[in-house]
Amino acid sequence: MTDAQTNTSGTSQGSGQTPTNRREELLDRAGELMAAKGYDGTSMRDIASAVGMLPGSLYYHFDSKESLFLALHQRVVAVMEARVRAALTMADEGGYGPWDKLEAAATAHLEGLIETGNLVAIVSPEFLGEREGISTAIRAERRRYEQLFRDLFGALTLPQDVDRTLLRLHLFGALNWAPIWFDTAKGHDARTVARQIMAVFRTAYEGKTS
Repeated sequence: MTDAQTNTSGTSQGSGQTPTNRREELLDRAGELMAAKGYDGTSMRDIASAVGMLPGSLYYHFDSKESLFLALHQRVVAVMEARVRAALTMADEGGYGPWDKLEAAATAHLEGLIETGNLVAIVSPEFLGEREGISTAIRAERRRYEQLFRDLFGALTLPQDVDRTLLRLHLFGALNWAPIWFDTAKGHDARTVARQIMAVFRTAYEGKTS
C-alpha cells in the first residue's frame, strides 16, 4: 500500500500520519534538501526518498516540484510575516514612534531569519531565478511582505533628498547578510545585532530633516 492511500479517518495507513502532517514533513525535508543542493539539484525522487516515500506517492501531495517549492516559499514567508506583524502590534500597543516601530520590525525580521536556519536561502531573490509559472507568485509573496517595511519607511521623517527605497534596501541588505556570519557560539544575539544595525541608520537620519 502506498503513502497516497488513506483510511477513512484521514490518517495514512502504515505511517500513522494525517495527510496534513505528511505534507508538512515533505516541506521540511524539501527545504533542507533545496537549501543544501539548490532547486535544480533536488529532484522529486530525492525528496520522496528523504521521507521514505515512493516517488509517485509524492504527487498525491504536490503535482509538481514547482508547486512544492511555492508552498515551501509561502510557508517561510508566512512565518516571517506573522512574526513582524506581531512585533508591530506590540509596538502600536506600546505607543512606539516611527523609528522604534521600524527597529521592532527589523529585529523580528532578523530573528525570523536566524530561526529559519538554512531555509533563509529559500526566500533569497537569487535562489530560484526566473521560473515560468511560479516566479510571478513568488514575487507577489515577497512584495506583500516587503510592503510592511515600505509603510514603515514611509512613516519616517527624512531629509527630502533621501531615497526611501534605497534606504529600505540598504537595511534589508544588512539584515539579510547577518545570518551568513551569525554565530551563537561567539555570543551573537539576533536582537543585539539588529539593534546595532538600526543604530547606524538612526544615527545617520533620525531627527534630521535636511
